[in-house]
Amino acid sequence: MIAEELINHMIPPLKPTDSINKGLTWMEELRVNQLPVVDNGEYIGLIGEDIIYKYNNQNALIKDLQLFGQDIFVSYYQHFYDVLKVADTYGVEVIPVLGEENNFLGVVTMNDTLSAFAKSTAMKEPGSIFVLWMDQRDYSLTEISRLVESNHAKILSTYIATDNQDPSKINVTIKVDKTDLARIISTFERFSYRIIAKFQATENQEIDKERLDILFRYLDL
Repeated sequence: MIAEELINHMIPPLKPTDSINKGLTWMEELRVNQLPVVDNGEYIGLIGEDIIYKYNNQNALIKDLQLFGQDIFVSYYQHFYDVLKVADTYGVEVIPVLGEENNFLGVVTMNDTLSAFAKSTAMKEPGSIFVLWMDQRDYSLTEISRLVESNHAKILSTYIATDNQDPSKINVTIKVDKTDLARIISTFERFSYRIIAKFQATENQEIDKERLDILFRYLDL
């Protein structure tokens, strides 16, 4: 699922000429702590309720305040994993989505993204997750699939992220349809793969926010 498909059309942007009182009212009604500010279709930043409260002037306009997050956004085609990464990196709950010409399309909320993550086919299926750390040049999904399938298992989803400490390395997150990873891990270790994390699930477990936080820390997203 991509960012454009997750846009919450119930959350409108503010204009620079709107009052900060209007901004607070919308935040309370929509139950969010931030809102995007858009000027003639161009995204110019985020405004948070903490900024408004510090300004302490209900008659002021949005343009009178210092916006933040001019660089916090995702493009319409980015995967919802990327939306989660941006939200986690910057600690925001609304993420602006920009179109082909960097025009503002709408926002995605953290809750909407987590919901999409939890409802995705791969996440609903029982199974387990493990993370490989390797050189980019050594990555081969065909080979990884072969090793998984040699244990009578199937890959449900994969995600690749560049290692922040070493751009030549990647973290490959793999979910398989087996709840016991012992044989699969043993196979990968026998072929000299390095496993940096593993998460074994049961059929009744759900991957919630706490488990996502753990996964983020292991992936260093």
